[in-house]
Formats: sequence, structure tokens, C-alpha cells
Amino acid sequence: MLSNRKFRFNFMAWLVLSFAFLWLPGKASAEALKPFILGDTFTGDVKQVSELVKTKLAAQDFQIVGAYSPYPAAMVICVTNNDLKSAAAKAFNGGFGVAQRVAVTEVKGKIQVSYVNPAYMGTAYGMGKLESVSAKMKAALGAVKPFGSENGIAEENLGPGQYHYAMMMPYFKDVDFLKEHPDYKTAVETVEKNLAAGVGGTMKVYRIDLPGKEVSVFGVAIPKGDGPEGNKDTDKEIMDIVDYQDLKHTAYLPYELMVDGNRVIALRARYRIALNFPDTKMYGDHGFTKIMTSPWGIQVALEAVAGFVRNL
Repeated sequence: MLSNRKFRFNFMAWLVLSFAFLWLPGKASAEALKPFILGDTFTGDVKQVSELVKTKLAAQDFQIVGAYSPYPAAMVICVTNNDLKSAAAKAFNGGFGVAQRVAVTEVKGKIQVSYVNPAYMGTAYGMGKLESVSAKMKAALGAVKPFGSENGIAEENLGPGQYHYAMMMPYFKDVDFLKEHPDYKTAVETVEKNLAAGVGGTMKVYRIDLPGKEVSVFGVAIPKGDGPEGNKDTDKEIMDIVDYQDLKHTAYLPYELMVDGNRVIALRARYRIALNFPDTKMYGDHGFTKIMTSPWGIQVALEAVAGFVRNL
């Protein structure tokens, strides 16, 4: 079992090596993709616009599976549809992309509506570019412009087995194996029970079952967290540091936890954070060193949900 001191030492060693081999995006190209899409401008407050967004998404045959406010003046709405479920079921660990995340955020008195770029996440998760999902999202909410990376990432550098932020950083396939249970039913029941109890400072946002498979994907918020003292593990603590630019990455949230048969797994936080914030520097006021304990805190919270008790 990893001690807190040993973890921090190993993590600092990783930071030094990563900084030495830091990957930088190349020149923009026609195939470059960015993680988020800015939607149309809507009038009203966060609550009013959120309800309107839900209505518009439902009109395009999206199923609203959950919503929550990660912090004041922000709402995340999670949806899915048959195209997303079908693509997720065909791809290795594709369940991590079965939910489309939409955000309504108040920024300097104005409302931003944004959503995960289906082509970006679909490519990263091996689900294809999800053209039908992009078309329906555009019809529902508009598509003013992509954002989240100055130059974007070339499609050929984004897919599973290709994208990683820097040397020694994880790839898509390098998931965290949180807990094994006797069977799928026990695993799902354990996750449901622990989310209902709020273990690890977590909260359930949604559950999506993939048809014809023993796979269930949960959206997990971390509004409180209970990791090591001084750890930045809550949604707000992390976003206060890395989500500082004018166009907000609120749709980065929540995290996905997947029950696949008797296993409970999650994307490694270092991969997931970097994928959604690919231009983030290693150092500086908004750099990864400011959230160096966050991947550990997220893992501990998701382990608790999965039923693994770690002595911190």
C-alpha cells in the first residue's frame, strides 16, 4: 500500500521527467481537433438557460441522464442517445464516452453554453468522430467555435494508444482498476450504495447501462472529497486552478466510473485532465504542479465508491 510520503515523492519524480519531455501541440491543421464547442448565446440566468438547454437537447432525441451544479453559477447536464450507446458498446472501454457533457456557466455576467466536442472525445476514446452526435448537438445548441486548445491536436495524435500529454504520462488504455467483485450485480449494487451514501465525498450524477452488455457507466461528482489533508480533490478546487481562461471548460465534469463485468475501473486522472486541458503548462499559477495531489485524491474518492477502502 502506497504511503502518502512515498506517493508525493514518486509524483514529483514524474513531474520532473514529464517537464523534461513535455509534449507541445504542433501547427494547426485541417484535421486538428479541440476539446470543447461554444454554443449559441442564450438569455436568462443559469437555472433558466439550463432548463431551456434540456428542452432543446430532448427535442434532438437526447436522453437527459443527470445534471448537477459543481459550484455556484455553473450547471453540467449529461445526456446520451442510441448513437452514443452503439459507438460505446463497439469500442474498447468506449463506455467512458457514452455520456455527452453540456455546461451552462455564468462568466462576467453573461451565460456560456458549451459542450464536449463529440469528434474530439470520440476520436480519443476510439469511438469514431461521432458525426451524427455533432450534428444533433449543433442543431440543439449551435456551434459557434471549438475551443480548449490554441492549435488543437491532430486527429492522428489523439486516438487511443497515441495521445499522452508528456513522457511517462498514461494513455487511454492505462485505466485504474479500482475494485473487483464476485460478479457484475454485486459490483453495480456496491457502487450504487456507496454513491447514495456519498462515500469519498462523492455524489451520483447519472448511470447509463450499455444494452446487451454487463457494463454500467456512472457519472461521479466530487463536491466534498476526503483524501489526504491538503489534497486538492474536489471539483471546485481543481477547476479554480486550471479553468481560468475566458471560455470555460466546465463540461470537463463529472468523472466517469465504469462497471465492466465484475471490475470497477476509471480513466486515470492524469490522462483525463490533460485530455481536457491539453495546453496547460507544467508550472505556473495555473499549471499542473498546482494540482499535483489531485490525481491521487480523485483516485481515492473513486476507489471508495468502488468499495475499496484505503488506509491513508
